[in-house]
Amino acid sequence: MASVAATAARRAASITRVSISTSRTPIQPSSLVPRRNLAGAADHHGPPKVNAWEDPMSPSKWKEEHFVIVSLTGWGLFFYGTYKFFTGGKGKKEEKLAEASH
Repeated sequence: MASVAATAARRAASITRVSISTSRTPIQPSSLVPRRNLAGAADHHGPPKVNAWEDPMSPSKWKEEHFVIVSLTGWGLFFYGTYKFFTGGKGKKEEKLAEASH
């Protein structure tokens, strides 16, 4: 959908350029040929990627951005859980000691 809109915008821009340039210089045929400059990078190779929640047991099929988000979330939970395990939740004990002393 976006590529169709981009193509239409390019054609409209080239038509505008052609109508402006007709009064000055003759039109070169090469300027009217649509080009696909870097469009080759958008061609998919291999199986299509899916959202992480559509196939949660196969990370190799996930979209790259979903893989990054899930991986970073997992590492964050791992480090937070490790921190809480080794510190033993000291924040709760300090609050109980402060209440007991009053």
